[in-house]
Amino acid sequence: MDATVLVPIAITVIVLVGFVKWGLKLLEWVWLRPKRLEKCLRELGLAGNRYRLLLGDMGEYASFANQTKSRSISLSDDIAPHVIPYVHHIIHKYGKNSFMWYGPNPRLNIVDPDVIKEMLSKPNIFQKPADPLGEIVTGGLFTSEGQKWSKHRRLINPAFHLEKLKHMLPAINLSCSDLINKWDSLVSPKGSGEVDVWPYIEDLSGDIISPTAFGSNQKEGRRIFQLQKEQVDLALQLLPIVFIPGWREKAMEMGMAASDDLLGILMESNFTEIQEHGIGMSIEEVISECKLFYFAGSSTTSSLMVWTMVLLSQHPDWKARAREEVFQVTMILYEVLRLYPPVTFIFRSLTKPTKLGSMNLPAGVEFTLPTLLLHQDIELWGEDAREFKPKRFSEGLSHATKGKFSFLPFGGGPRICIGQNLAMIEAKMAIATILRHFSFELSPAYTHAPFPFFILQPQHGAPLILHKL
Repeated sequence: MDATVLVPIAITVIVLVGFVKWGLKLLEWVWLRPKRLEKCLRELGLAGNRYRLLLGDMGEYASFANQTKSRSISLSDDIAPHVIPYVHHIIHKYGKNSFMWYGPNPRLNIVDPDVIKEMLSKPNIFQKPADPLGEIVTGGLFTSEGQKWSKHRRLINPAFHLEKLKHMLPAINLSCSDLINKWDSLVSPKGSGEVDVWPYIEDLSGDIISPTAFGSNQKEGRRIFQLQKEQVDLALQLLPIVFIPGWREKAMEMGMAASDDLLGILMESNFTEIQEHGIGMSIEEVISECKLFYFAGSSTTSSLMVWTMVLLSQHPDWKARAREEVFQVTMILYEVLRLYPPVTFIFRSLTKPTKLGSMNLPAGVEFTLPTLLLHQDIELWGEDAREFKPKRFSEGLSHATKGKFSFLPFGGGPRICIGQNLAMIEAKMAIATILRHFSFELSPAYTHAPFPFFILQPQHGAPLILHKL
């Protein structure tokens, strides 16, 4: 046969073979693999909706979220159906041993503290699912895995030792004083007035994290925080300029002392690692950790503080106790974290076939650990699980949780949030300062609508009536 005829035929065959292979891979991903996983899960006694091509439960998931976002609830209502509506719906429909479909991937709902402890203690097996949005917003320790995560965690740890955090107390105190001055000017000369405290608390957490983490001024800090919230792509471009990690690296090479802010300590730790072992974090990786410091550090603390003020507005007796003793503030903060955890889910995925509890699970299964449901489980916390009772923490965390993995506001296991001590110090100082200067109550304009925009926050703000003391 003529070569001029054979060549087009050969090209056509190659193209067809390529299409067939691509088609088989697509079929495996969108249908065959999910159906195999579904069969396996049902044989294990787990229940959930039948798999639907490609989207799974995502259509209903989005619909439930949109419906609840357009509504408000009563202060006495259970917030779980509003905050995590679809997961709450699935568990209510199928029970605790249930799963939902995140696209073509099944996600098991795990609310057993013993199973959660087993999962969170094995981060190399139960890893975080791929999260492109999380990578854009923060990256760093939040999304890294394996050896990269271990190395970064070890290098960052020195920045969060309590001795280092003590050096940051003056900066935290200064930011809290600035907030008091702002509110003082708003309620003068009458001595009381309505203030939506949420934007001020957001600014406060950003103002605190700026000097304590990066040594930058408040104006720069607010600018970056706003960019992270509104335009993630621009934040990624500006962070290298604002925090100037390259300049600090050159300074340390010249023998200049590092500053006491978190970035300075991180750069010093990284520089020492490079000198001793030849390999540390790249400047891009340092910048990624900075993004996580800033976003997670400020947003988590602001969520904790605003819900503390909302709950104390409903419980003036605890407001009075908190003014009298700092330990009362700690108990209150723990109870707020239990009822309104900043992060309402923990997600994990299985990297290889593994036995979990009594179940032999295949690779590819994912997991939802609904922190909010765990924190308010009557079987774990008692009949008053949905009530605000800080006294349950009067004898410490271990006594309140009975040693179980039932309280996870900062995660748990080796991947527990590295900044939890800093967050608690910030919140304690801020709430104690506010209580010394103001009494407050909910405004009639307050609408209760907690919603998880990355972290749990008041969808319509938090207008309170402030009274100068």
